[in-house]
Amino acid sequence: MRGNNRSRRRRIKVMMDRRLVENFDWSIVFLFFAISCLGLVSLYSALYTQIQIHPTRNLFVKQLIWFALGCLIFLATLFVDYHKLKKLAPWIYAATLLALAVVLIVGDGIKGSRRWLNIAGFNLQPSEFMKLALVLQLARMFSSQDVEPYPPLRQLIPAAGISLAPALLIVVEPDLGTSLCLLAVAFTMVFVLGIRWRYLLVITLVGLLSVYPLWHYGLKEYQRERIRTVLAPERDPMGSGYHTIQSKVAVGSGMMWGKGFLNGTQNKLRFLPEKHTDFIFSVWAEEWGFWGCSVMIALFFLFICASLRVAGRAKDRFGMLLVVGLTALVMWQALINIGMVIGLLPVVGITLPFVSYGGSSLLTLCAAVGLIENVSMRRYAFRPS
Repeated sequence: MRGNNRSRRRRIKVMMDRRLVENFDWSIVFLFFAISCLGLVSLYSALYTQIQIHPTRNLFVKQLIWFALGCLIFLATLFVDYHKLKKLAPWIYAATLLALAVVLIVGDGIKGSRRWLNIAGFNLQPSEFMKLALVLQLARMFSSQDVEPYPPLRQLIPAAGISLAPALLIVVEPDLGTSLCLLAVAFTMVFVLGIRWRYLLVITLVGLLSVYPLWHYGLKEYQRERIRTVLAPERDPMGSGYHTIQSKVAVGSGMMWGKGFLNGTQNKLRFLPEKHTDFIFSVWAEEWGFWGCSVMIALFFLFICASLRVAGRAKDRFGMLLVVGLTALVMWQALINIGMVIGLLPVVGITLPFVSYGGSSLLTLCAAVGLIENVSMRRYAFRPS
């Protein structure tokens, strides 16, 4: 009898493992690796001159190491049932929020910003990890049986507090772009859950009334200057408008087919600033032209669509909201970065997902892709909300 039970459990386990493999969404992995490979090609070109001058300070090799670690994290997230993260979400959020507070005290300052913690020789950016922690915590909160679609204001206020706390800490670093990205992701999750129209009207009204005090008292002078630059970058071509002007020149000079790999003049002659981080898309546009940009944007679009398909198939609200939040993270970062690069949005320091240099960002995004696949693999197992 005992042997029969053991055999039955073994058959159930084999069946479960087969279902995990059968529900694995290979399209998401393909798109993830495709975008990452294009990013590595573009990053190598952006860093090519620096590699020749300082071969010992090879950031491209560092990015390869980060990518390898990210792939390991991606694989690790597949083996942990995402439902178990629901209990851990508050602890992950609290630990990351503590790290954000610590970085303001003992963090490494670079170019006037204090965003990094040096751990064992690696600079880690807690604000990047907070993106994942916030999505987990909001998904947990909104998946509670007490929270129904179109929740009342009393259920939205705690979510607003959870979103604003890290956003305010990140603004102090200062990092306005990441702070806005966090709030955009939180709003997307609330919008998908369902938000009453009168709340939207109140939010819009409050936003409009906040423009004047935020402009005069909330933003620093360099941040106001970046917003003015969007309207007229030529007013200060060697100062606040320099980044936008050089980026637009690089994008425009690529024309239809681009100048070819390693042949971008704005890149090679070092006119393009922050070309391996914020303006990596400019490097790609100059070398591969309109069609190259179309391919990269199409890959991002397909990745977002494939991820939203996973959200639609999720069997519980926690899984659905988790995938929506992680997809929104990629979507908003890509939209803001590309809009920034082509001069439609102010320069706010948002990197291009999977493409720009940055270890913390890449590790977070690889974990996000792993969690999206995690939900897809376990969509056969119904769990109550």
